[in-house]
Amino acid sequence: MYEKLNLIKSICANCKKCELSKSRTNVVFSGGIPNSKLMLIGEAPGYWEDMKGEPFVGKAGQLLDKIFACVGLSRQKDVYICNTIKCRPPENRNPLPEEKDACREYLDAQIEILKPKIILICGNVALNTMLPNEHGITKARGKWFDGPFNSKMMPIFHPSYLLRNDSREKGSPKWLMWQDIKEIKRVYDLIE
Repeated sequence: MYEKLNLIKSICANCKKCELSKSRTNVVFSGGIPNSKLMLIGEAPGYWEDMKGEPFVGKAGQLLDKIFACVGLSRQKDVYICNTIKCRPPENRNPLPEEKDACREYLDAQIEILKPKIILICGNVALNTMLPNEHGITKARGKWFDGPFNSKMMPIFHPSYLLRNDSREKGSPKWLMWQDIKEIKRVYDLIE
């Protein structure tokens, strides 16, 4: 598994299939721990991710770590993290369709190599990539969908969205995320 991922990572590191390759500092291939239980697919690298070459290392990543920790999960032991695209779009804009298409083979390879049982689809860009017929993270979040290689996929709010919505009242995005992460952990614990 590690050997195959490293091969794809080295190919990706030299990728020049789209314009983003000209402005990137680092390819952001993955973070966390490769495993066949839990994968999180985010949207695209931001400034800090581009600087460090690792996904979810800014404020949104710190919140994501806290969300996982509240149910006893961690990126160091339990979660493989990647993005729909591997290079930062300028000004953190959403990836263009041609950029997502250029990177899709790397994402597909990561999924095929790991064959995760649970895939978390983090944010609207990832939702539109993985479940293009679903419209809007607010309606899709918290529901289980059938995914590749007999996986179960659940869309969740992106932590950057949660940072902009501070309320914890019942029905708020943070409250909904708490419901989602408890359900994810419940299913995670059932996996052998």
